[in-house]
Amino acid sequence: MDPISDAFQIKLVLLVMQAGCIVKTESQVQYVVKNPYETDHKGEVGGKRRWHVYLNEIDYIKADFVILSAGVFGTTGILFKSQMRGLKLSEALGSGFSTNGNTVAYLAGSSGPLNAYGLDKKQLSKTPIQARPGPSISSSYSSSLGFTIQSAVLPTAYPYMLFKGITTFGWPAGHWFFHGIIDKLKHLIGSKSSQAMVLIAMGHDKSDGKIILEKETDKICFNPPHDPLLLRKTEAFQKITKKLGAILFMSKYRSTSVHLLGGCNASSDISNGVCNPNGQVFDPEAPGLVHQGLYVCDASLIPCSVGVNPSLTIAAAAEHVSKHLVKDLLTYKSKSCTDFASKVVDQNQYAEIHDNLKSRETSYVSLKEIMRGFVGGMPCTAYLRIKINLQNQNNCDDCYSVISNTSSTLKGKIGGHVVVKAVEKDKLHVIDGEIDMFEVDHRTPYTRYMHYRLLLAAASGSRYILEGKKIMNPYMFALYSWRETTALYVTFKKLAGNFAGEAGLNLKGELRISMIELLKSLIGLDGNRKGRFIYLFSLNLLRTYILQIPQESHKEYTLTDSRNNSYPESTFHEIKTEDGYIISCRQWICSQSRRKFKEEKHPVLLLNGYSTESFCLPTEPNDLVKTLLEEGHEIWLLQPRLHASNPSNNFTIEDIGRYDIPAATPQCSSSLVLQPESKCGFPWFHQPADVDGFAGQEQNSANVETSKASLRHRLLMCIARWIPRYERCTCNECEVFSGIFGNTYWHQNITPTMHHWLNKQSTTKLPMAAFPHLRKICNSGFIVDSKGNNSYLIHPERMALSTLYISGGRSVLVTPETSFLANKYMKLHQPGFRHERVVVDGYGHSDLMIGEESSEQVFPHILSHIRLSEEGKNIVMISKEKKWSKDALDWAADPYQEYGGSHCCWFSPWMVVFLFLFLFFYVHMIFGMLML
Repeated sequence: MDPISDAFQIKLVLLVMQAGCIVKTESQVQYVVKNPYETDHKGEVGGKRRWHVYLNEIDYIKADFVILSAGVFGTTGILFKSQMRGLKLSEALGSGFSTNGNTVAYLAGSSGPLNAYGLDKKQLSKTPIQARPGPSISSSYSSSLGFTIQSAVLPTAYPYMLFKGITTFGWPAGHWFFHGIIDKLKHLIGSKSSQAMVLIAMGHDKSDGKIILEKETDKICFNPPHDPLLLRKTEAFQKITKKLGAILFMSKYRSTSVHLLGGCNASSDISNGVCNPNGQVFDPEAPGLVHQGLYVCDASLIPCSVGVNPSLTIAAAAEHVSKHLVKDLLTYKSKSCTDFASKVVDQNQYAEIHDNLKSRETSYVSLKEIMRGFVGGMPCTAYLRIKINLQNQNNCDDCYSVISNTSSTLKGKIGGHVVVKAVEKDKLHVIDGEIDMFEVDHRTPYTRYMHYRLLLAAASGSRYILEGKKIMNPYMFALYSWRETTALYVTFKKLAGNFAGEAGLNLKGELRISMIELLKSLIGLDGNRKGRFIYLFSLNLLRTYILQIPQESHKEYTLTDSRNNSYPESTFHEIKTEDGYIISCRQWICSQSRRKFKEEKHPVLLLNGYSTESFCLPTEPNDLVKTLLEEGHEIWLLQPRLHASNPSNNFTIEDIGRYDIPAATPQCSSSLVLQPESKCGFPWFHQPADVDGFAGQEQNSANVETSKASLRHRLLMCIARWIPRYERCTCNECEVFSGIFGNTYWHQNITPTMHHWLNKQSTTKLPMAAFPHLRKICNSGFIVDSKGNNSYLIHPERMALSTLYISGGRSVLVTPETSFLANKYMKLHQPGFRHERVVVDGYGHSDLMIGEESSEQVFPHILSHIRLSEEGKNIVMISKEKKWSKDALDWAADPYQEYGGSHCCWFSPWMVVFLFLFLFFYVHMIFGMLML
């Protein structure tokens, strides 16, 4: 670069900086992507930048206008990579590549005064002006054969660059590239027979070359264009070489050129070019339109060879594009009311901003993570690069501050790609990814989450969302820490047009990182804050698994009168059972006209579970009672003797079926009974070994703290709080309830108001009289009577009805295997009726009915079953030959067997604890030594 040009560019950079722009050096643009959250097809985002310009897989710059001027290979490569990430481009991308008919030759060993060697700094200061070589292009000759030959001065390092990795041939025959190296040595010792120069021939080639991108390596490759004048130019080079008495060296391949053209050809038609004559990139999805704000402004626009040095041609094209760019910018400014006015920024102020940006860039840690697994039953592999920003962690300088600070998290960005061959044959590239390594949810204060959220783009233009969580529960301290920190539970969704809403594809799965890949990630940690990252990560694990410090506490909520009064009115009925016990029943009558519904709507009898309310939820906008009323049903809600409002001191589970339900059935004349619990078998039921012994004669435990609680009840509640459970809570009543019954629901599925109402107002007492019967059921593995006898399953003829079983995919109280066995039993003994089973992923036991999203994910299955029953489709016509055989059902596998199952660990649980403690104290010791 000559001094005049150098000074001009320095002045230009200064003017740009004074106008308020930030100049980012040592960066290379990789690809550009439309704003992922853009909604307007015309490119108007509404206050957001239209383009993201990526400097690597993670970091990007936002811009409204992007001008690509990276040269032929650079610009074409950027667009190819952008195309792989969903940017729609013309099929002509990479076509029309031309070398401008360039053929480069090297003359060495001449004894003539060519004086074509460049000078280094020392030589330049010692050599007088008249003895220095001329400019880069010292002479030019235009042949009548249709090409031009120019001579050039050799830079100091040119011979090394020419013969490094380039296969050449020499002329006259017998000379090869080694002679060029010998000539360079002669030049170093000052031999007179070491004069050399470069010759370049320019002409017209066919401009039929092709630039391509290797998808696996992201490398640019090309096929050179056909050059009909190559032989003539070679003969001209040989004549010049013979005249100068030198040796001619030429490349054996057509890959040596200094005037590359094309690849993003300008054309009036999208079928013949990538850009229009103004440099705007065509948009194939909108014929006649372009990608707003995306310009190409370099030699890649030139659609053919020009035969001479193309510098002036490229400059003219750039000036033409710039004029249209200014008009476009002013139009965009007037439409969006954006202020592009220049503002003078003090140079010192810019230096301060630059230093701040530089410090932010250095305060990070990056790592690679490779996870493999299955999504929707299809193989899936995620190759991720994670960049954690530690700039915000500078205030956390000691162990106590990290442990006591609830907002101490490790957040960052994610890049990379995901491979799901069954969905897209090409890679799904991450164009926007976020990670929170220790996310906090106020609903689950003891649980931490590693939350991944990836926006993926495919070459087809489709976009997907992959969202996953690693759930870290402090169950039994750190016994399951390895499984939880290496298993990512993901959902994979396809986005519809304009990237808003789903398009039908919604898959779930699990990805895992292996021990080897985890070690590679730790070894490959990059950045200057590696020790800090490991330290903070270990402290967060210590807080989660060992110290078990809650992040937040559940807030107190009060049920407003407006919400309570807005609940549909009901009629209260008292019913006396055959054994003389008084139970209650609430009745709701549909206020809508019967004529609105085509079919006759049958009344529905709802039966609550053990001591909890599942259907009438005054805190929720949509519960099952309201949903059924909207469908036109008459609702009867039975509160049996096990309900907290009707506590009994002496009853069993079978008393409900023997006395309570028969007493309520004549009142509602119901043909449908919905019960949230299936008692066909309990593979596992969490309860204390002799919990009924603590209750004493009055077997109603107060779940709410009261001064009247007896010593037995206080002791029971104390034991219940200390019993290990998978998910803990800061609410005392919730801890007691889950300690006695187990985790009946997942806190993340229910609203805070629902949680408060359930524990503070609804479940005030826990009837425990039925626990001896429940213990016999648990020990037997299937439902038995109060004496432990198999009195029910031996009479399948009594169950001639259609059934629907709904289980939670993450239930730890009643596992999905229970409904699988019950459904198989009914299919075997009552094949003439419809029997269905649904497992709802992400739910536990009681949150199927009280969950925040139950109205969308659970209730539709119930309504569908009721409609089929009302339409008379609950009976299945099946021939004797097609009846379910016992052998076939025995061999049938549970399609949901992976749901809620336990996973074994590679190590002994105590080994995991030992390794965790060793790692923590080791890192703490190392960090302490570094601080000293």
